[in-house]
Amino acid sequence: MEPFKVSSHLRDVISAYPEARLISEAAKNGGESARQAIARQWLSEGIPFAFRECPGIYESVRAWVGSRLNIDPKELNITGSARLGQSLAPNKIGKPFGDGSDLDIFVISSEQFEVLKNEFNQWSYDFESGVVSASNARENGFWKENLHRGPKNISRGFIDSNIIPNHDKYRYAINVAQTMYLLKAKLDVTSGAPKFSHASVRCYKSWASYVQQISLGFQ
Repeated sequence: MEPFKVSSHLRDVISAYPEARLISEAAKNGGESARQAIARQWLSEGIPFAFRECPGIYESVRAWVGSRLNIDPKELNITGSARLGQSLAPNKIGKPFGDGSDLDIFVISSEQFEVLKNEFNQWSYDFESGVVSASNARENGFWKENLHRGPKNISRGFIDSNIIPNHDKYRYAINVAQTMYLLKAKLDVTSGAPKFSHASVRCYKSWASYVQQISLGFQ
C-alpha cells in the first residue's frame, strides 16, 4: 500500500497561522499541488487570525452577513492579513495584521455570482449607452477600468461587488455595500472584536474557481 505523499515544501508549514514567508516559499517552490493545498487548508479553513481570540464573534458575523446576503454562513470566509495574521500581497508581504487593516471577505456561491454578474453586465451596458454616468472625472476613470477588468475576472469565476456602482438599479450590489458598511460599524461597537478600516466582498462561482485564482496569485 502506498503511503500518503506530502510535498517537502509543506513540511515546515505546521502552524494554523504560518509566516507569510513560509507560505510564499512553499507556494513558489512546491508546484501546483502545494499551491492548491495552501489555498484549501490555510487560506479558507479554520478560525481567521483576526478572530482567534473571539471565534464566537466571527461566527456571529458569518450568520449576520449570510442572512443579509442570502447565503449560507459556511459559504463566507475571510482572506488577506486577517486570515493568516500577515499579508501575502507581493508589495507588502509579511505586513502584520492590526487595527485598521482591511476585512476582505470572500463568498463561494454560484447563485450570488450569477446575480452579481448580471448586475455588472447591466451596469456596463448602462454606462456604455449613457443611461448612467460618473459624477466626476476621477470616478469616470475608475468606471472605465472596471468596465475592462470585470469581464476578465468573471471569466475566471469571480467578481468583486464593489466594481458595480451604488445605484438603485443594482439592488444586490447596493445591499452588499450597505452590509459591509454596517458590518464595520457593528464590529466597531462590539467589545473584544477586531477593528477594520474597510470591508469588502469578492464572490466566487465555485470552490474550484477560488482555489484556481489563489493558486494563480502565487505564481
